[in-house]
Amino acid sequence: MIKKKIFKQEKKGESKTECKTKWCTSGNETGGCFYFLGFIGALIYYITTAPSFLDAVIGFFKAIFWPVFLIHGLLLLVGA
Repeated sequence: MIKKKIFKQEKKGESKTECKTKWCTSGNETGGCFYFLGFIGALIYYITTAPSFLDAVIGFFKAIFWPVFLIHGLLLLVGA
């Protein structure tokens, strides 16, 4: 659900008023939505598999840095 940009231009002052209302994006970047969904999925996984409270806290930080683990696993897979 992406909404259109609305531009309004005044005649005398030549000033523009730009209204950016997009869901899951900021400007031209769309990766934030996928990162957020991945964060939620990783958070649910790490917290539900944690045997203790300390492991759940560590799982929270793992959920924040999940792309690092993903890239590391992919590099190990291709043998780089």
